[in-house]
Amino acid sequence: MASPFQLRLAAHLLRQGSVAAWPTEAIWGIGCDPLNPRAVKRLADLKQRSLSKGLILTGASYAQILPYIQPLPQQQMQAVLSSWPGPHTWLLPASPAAPSWITGNSTLVAVRVSAHPLTRDLCLAFGGALTSTSANLSGHPPGRTALQVRRRCPGVDILLHGSTGGLRNPTPIRNALDGKVIRS
Repeated sequence: MASPFQLRLAAHLLRQGSVAAWPTEAIWGIGCDPLNPRAVKRLADLKQRSLSKGLILTGASYAQILPYIQPLPQQQMQAVLSSWPGPHTWLLPASPAAPSWITGNSTLVAVRVSAHPLTRDLCLAFGGALTSTSANLSGHPPGRTALQVRRRCPGVDILLHGSTGGLRNPTPIRNALDGKVIRS
């Protein structure tokens, strides 16, 4: 697990535009400051992924996600909020503050409030939500160990060691508007 010093250093470097890798609920992820277009472009280039697909935002709390979304009516939001913190990613209407490089070609934004200790601690140290995407080249298997991440994503600036949350597959993604499962 990353020490408080390592988390503070990683948060500082993320604010400067670095890209970090860390274990998440099921696999290793890579992420950056979602409001830094240069950092997001680097992340997309590392993955060889088009920004038209959008990126997931992960936070330590609903408050960290809130600036990027337009909340739904209470009944629809209840399903979302009752699943957090936890390994559930939801598509919600994007707020005007959600950059196009995060939403891609969509009016929705993918968001998760993580229960994974390292993800939560990193978002808390950073002071906000971070992008979160699998540590791999687009279309290839995700990294499940630090060594795999180093080999598959050699341009990552920061590697925070720890354990994944034990899930076999990446978190499911559901559309909060209609409940449809996008990724199981």
